[in-house]
Parts: sequence; structure tokens; C-alpha cells
Amino acid sequence: MPNRLRVLIVEDSSTDAKLVLQELRRTNREIEHERVETEAAMREALARGRWDVVLSDWSLPTFSALGALGVVLELGLDVPFIIVSGTVGEEHAVAAMRAGAHDYVLKDRLVRLSPAVEREIRDRETRAARRTAELARFEAEQRVRRIIESALVGIWLFDAEGKTTFMNPYMTQILGISREEGQTASVADFVDGATRPVLQERIAERQRGIAGSYEQQFRRKDGEIRWVIVESNALRDADGRFEGILAVLTDVTERRRTEDARREAELRFRRLFDAGIAGITVGVTSGAIVEANDVFLSLVGYSREDLAAGRLSWRDLTPVDARATSTVIEAALATSGTAGPFEKEYLRKDGSLVPLLVGVATLGGGRTLSVVADLTERRRAEQAHRVLEDQFRQAQKMEAVGRLAGGVAHDFNNLLSVVLTYSELSIADLKPGDPLRADIEEIHRAGLRAADLTRQLLAFSRQQVIEPKVLDLNEVLVGMDKMLRRLLGEDVELVTIPSESLGRVRADPGSIEQVVMNLVVNARDAMPTGGKLTMETANVTLDEAFAASHLGAKPGAHVVLAVSDTGTGMDKATLGRIFEPFFTTKEKGKGTGLGLSTVFGIVQRSDGIVWVYSEPGKGTTFKVYLPRVNAVEDDVRKQPAPATLRGSESILLVEDDDAVRDVARGILRRHGYTVIEAPSPGEALLLCESHTGPIDLLLSDVVMPRMSGPELARRLVALRPAMKVLCMSGYTDDAAVRHGVVEADLAYLQKPLTVETLTRKVREVLDSRARSK
Repeated sequence: MPNRLRVLIVEDSSTDAKLVLQELRRTNREIEHERVETEAAMREALARGRWDVVLSDWSLPTFSALGALGVVLELGLDVPFIIVSGTVGEEHAVAAMRAGAHDYVLKDRLVRLSPAVEREIRDRETRAARRTAELARFEAEQRVRRIIESALVGIWLFDAEGKTTFMNPYMTQILGISREEGQTASVADFVDGATRPVLQERIAERQRGIAGSYEQQFRRKDGEIRWVIVESNALRDADGRFEGILAVLTDVTERRRTEDARREAELRFRRLFDAGIAGITVGVTSGAIVEANDVFLSLVGYSREDLAAGRLSWRDLTPVDARATSTVIEAALATSGTAGPFEKEYLRKDGSLVPLLVGVATLGGGRTLSVVADLTERRRAEQAHRVLEDQFRQAQKMEAVGRLAGGVAHDFNNLLSVVLTYSELSIADLKPGDPLRADIEEIHRAGLRAADLTRQLLAFSRQQVIEPKVLDLNEVLVGMDKMLRRLLGEDVELVTIPSESLGRVRADPGSIEQVVMNLVVNARDAMPTGGKLTMETANVTLDEAFAASHLGAKPGAHVVLAVSDTGTGMDKATLGRIFEPFFTTKEKGKGTGLGLSTVFGIVQRSDGIVWVYSEPGKGTTFKVYLPRVNAVEDDVRKQPAPATLRGSESILLVEDDDAVRDVARGILRRHGYTVIEAPSPGEALLLCESHTGPIDLLLSDVVMPRMSGPELARRLVALRPAMKVLCMSGYTDDAAVRHGVVEADLAYLQKPLTVETLTRKVREVLDSRARSK
């Protein structure tokens, strides 16, 4: 027993505490103590360290012995709790003992304290030793139980009448019953009448003390027959009386089935050999093939005359660089009697290779049997599958990058609205000779370049609002011809081959022009010393095979635009990354790496796919497949520019971004408009209801907290039917579509805002005809 005694004293009298300590020192121990008077102090002391005993006065000004006892019990501490008081009566003391106190000592009889403490400490140590022993016994029992529960043999205990007393999980699997059913099962339930007398004889032998093993047939609950080897012995009580039987069962059903199957296979072998299902041969250890069926002869291109003349051997069929594998196969046959199945290529008689799946087994007498299957079609399918897996991984990567790019572009567009607008307004306020003008103009040009980058990021990530039209791609190419020729220069020959009766497609006209422009620029850069660029259109029908090998493609009628160049071409590593944003093979400063990623996003947004074929030194062909539609071509002529960008109408501006709202308000007021602004849809509703004058236009952000711009527009137009609506957003992630911009046929302005884009779009909407009711 340690010589140190750690005592926690719950006592408000320091004098009484000293008397308690004086008594405890009679134990000849080193006393470590702490006195507390409140529940909080007691809890803190208990949390700080371990105590050998807690001594508590019955009553304190703000605490009591019962309260202190409750704290010890609440914390689950195994520490003796003794009440030391001068006021506790017999009735209260008994109640405290029943509540969990270990003893009580009156202060006028402190001589009892030291023996009581010693006794309780000894009792606690005894309890701890007993708990340790019980825990060890419990863990040992659990280990045994886990062994039995996880054993891969059936363990079955039943009494003298054959009633189950225990059955492990593997035994229930053998019998096909649940654990609950196993608790009430009888051995006789799983034995047919014909074998029941034999079982009874085995049980009688065990009663007589004869142990042993035997093979027994059991019928499972579902009717299936299982064969098991039973090893059993009698169970006897302490007086030697027979209690039951312990049986360990090993399921040998599969082994018996294998033996039966082997005998059946021997009977069927000749039929199989002649059936023509697989190539089958019989050879000798020298390597000669002495027997082969027609399937095998056809696979390797030899005739039956070749076989009869001894011109067919494994050595002749095995390519030189694969003969080391043949040595390994021979070693496997020598040790285990079987080899394979393994894949191997055999030399046909004409010198070509045929891939086969081969399994070999010894037959005895120095002979071997081989079975081969043609893997040609499987190899083709595996190659196609690998291609699709690569395409799928690339598509996942592009999707993830697209989401990231779209989010960046959204936040950046709001910032650019501020940069572009304030720089533009500052330039307008500065005189031509002002020294700050050139610096601010450079800031504005950089902002425009950044805005162009965000537009390309949104196109790649399919987060632009588009206005699909029914188009003729031939007319798109004709309209761009002059511009493309100027772009290419004189050292590149441009050839356009339009298909007659070309089908129509549904796509955004500006986006399709951007696709053509980016592909042409890419082709031009791949031909630094000149070359030939060919643009061709055609009607095609994609079949199931094409769709299966081109991720994202759908079978059906399509229009294809092919752009081919005679440039430097690309290797496989480059081809795997060309559609990634910011990936470029050009010199630093010569390209953003967004051209082809923009093409990728636009084509996917148009329900099409883009495919590229290229080899180093052999040029590149991009093919854009767009679904064909049966519809009349839309009028895609551009709307004429408004005569003036100024106005005097009233505009309700709703934008939750303070900086963007300030920018828009400043632009509109500079151009003569009356602006009523609201930072949220809720405030906009209140302003619309309380404003007594006219509101000619609602200018609203698309995505805002609690209510979208289109939803706000529907509610406000119900109040003011003559009011027109213009929505704006930095990105959509299809949110604009979901929130109703396209469905409601609302005018839309893509951020970042500039003075020219905002005032032009506002004027266009205000000057447009009234919407149909």
C-alpha cells in the first residue's frame, strides 16, 4: 500500500480540517490534502488529480455532504466518500450510506477516522483487483467466442436427445438457417429417414465414450444436399454424466461435386472435342501435337494433313521472343499438372499472330491437353474500353476545371465592372493632355483584356447565357470568309468545301463564329511558314459504334464542320491536354491557352462534340459534330445600334454587390436617367409599391439572396405591366436558365459592365416594342 495519502476535504472550517488531518497523520502516511468549500471548487479539484479519499462535512454554507456525494457519483469516480460531521443524526447518516457514502464519523469521535479510511482504501484495492480478474476472464471468454464465431468449420453442440444447445455462424451457413432457427433446431431435422438410423448409432457410440469421424449427408432448409465430415465426442459434466455431443463439421460438398464433375467431364470430353466450341489439342512432352480439333487447326492456319505429317508443334507455333514463357509453362506443368489460363500469341502458318487464351493440363503418360480460345475480338473490345476510360477521365477533369473557371470568372466580372467603368469615366473627365490620362487608359485596356479572358472562361465552363438560333453553317462560313482570309495572311491557302443541301443546327451564332475563329487561329499558328487550311461541312449520321467509342456522342443525324491544316501536328501527350484552360504550346506571351478550351465549352453547350486527329509532322484536323435539326433557319441579323445612349427614363436598379451597384448608378445618372436603387429584392418590392412616379425599366442582377432577378421581375411586372426588364449577371452555371432568364424571354446583359455596354443595352431595351401580353 503506498505511503502517500491524498485527501480531498469538503469543509468550511479550517480548524476542523486541521483536526481531521491531525487524526489522519496517525496512519504514518505522508498526507497530501486540499480543502474546498463549494461545488465548483470540488469539481475543479477532482478534475485536477486523483484522490484516495473524500471527507465531507454534513452541512456547509452553500454546499452539503449529499451534494458532494452526488458530484462523485455523477463523475463515476471509485473513491471512498466518508462524512465527517458533528451534526449528522443517525437517520441522515443511514440515508447517506444508502445513497452511496462509505461511512460517517462524528467529529467528537475522530479516533474512528483513520481506521475507517484504511479500511475503505483496502476495500477499494480489493474491488480493483476483483474487477481486473473479472475483466481478464471476460476477455478470455470473448477471445474464445470470437474464435468459435469466426471458425471456418461448423461447431455444433446438442444434448442427448439431439436438440441444439449451441451452433456457430458457419454451422448455420452449412444448414442454410438463421441463428435464431439454429437455437431450436434438432439434428434429426436435417437428416433423411434413410440415414437417420446411422446417425442414431453414432450418437450411441459417443454415449459409450467412442469418439471418431464419419461422412454424413445433411439436407439444408432449402432442400439442397450438403456432405460433411463429422468429428465428434461426448460432453460430460463434473460427475462424468453424459450431457451431449460436441461435433466439428467440415463441408466437403464442393470436393464431392468436383469429383463427380471430373468423372462427368471425362465422359463429355470427346463430345466437347468434336463440338467445335474451342480449340483443343493433345500433345506429348517432346512438344509435338498429335491430336487437334478443327477449331484449333483453323485458328493456327494448318491443315489436317499438316497434323498427320507431324508438321505441327508448340515450338513452331511459339514466337522466338515468347519461348521463355513456354519454359515457365512447362515448369508449372511439371510441378502442379496445370498451367493457365494465360494469354499468348501463336504464329499462324502464314506468319501472322493470333492472340489466344490457353489452358494446359497433364493427362498422364507423357501427354498434355490444351484448350485455346480466340481473343481477337476481346482485344479489340479492351482497346475500345481503354479509349473510353481515357475519354471519361479527361471529361471529368475538364468538368472540374470548368466549375473552378466559372466561379473565378463570376467573381472577377464584378471586380472588372468597377475597374472598367471607373477607368472609363475617369478618362472622360480628364483633358487630352493630362499626365494621368495615359496611365488610366492603360488600366482600361488591361481591364478589357481581362474581360475577354473571363468571357472565354465562361464559354469553356458553359456558364454563358446563349441565344440559340437555327443556323446554316455554310452561311456562317461565307459571312466570315473575308475576315478569315485577312487573319490568315497570304502564305496560308484557305479552301472552303461546303456541302450541298447541308442540314441546319441549333446554336448561338456568335459562339459558333468564335469556334471557327479559334480553330482557324490555332491552325494558322501551327503553320508558321505557311500551308493549307481546309474548312469542310457535311451531313453525317453517327451510329451506335461511333457513339460507343466517342464519349459524349449521341447516335443520329449531325452536321460536321472539319477544319484541317498542314501544320506541325501534335503528339499524344499534347493531344491529351489541348482543351485544358491555360494550356498552350506557344511561347510565353504568344497565347492565353483559352482558345481551344473555349471551343470545347461552346460545342458541349450546343449538345455537340469536338474531336481532333493529329500526328507530329502530318497536320491536324478538328471535327465539330452538332445535332441536325429539322427547322427553318432563323433571322440572325444584328439589331441596329441606338441613335443615342442617353435618356430621361426612370430605372429601378437592384444589385446586391455594393460596388457594382454604385458603378451602374453612376453610369446611368451621367447619361440622364433617374435611378431608384435597391440592394435586395425585398427592398425593390417595397420601393416599387411606394414609388408614385413611373418606373420604365427594371435593371436587376440574376442571382441574389432569397429571390432571383427573373422571379423579382415577374412580381414587379404584375404591379407595373408597362415596365421593361433587363437582367445582368457575371456568370450563370446554368443558373440564369434555371432562374428563368431564357424561359421568360428577358433581355440579358453579361458582366463585366462598361459604360458603352450598359448604356447601349439599356437604350435597346427601352426602345424595343412593348412585350406581348
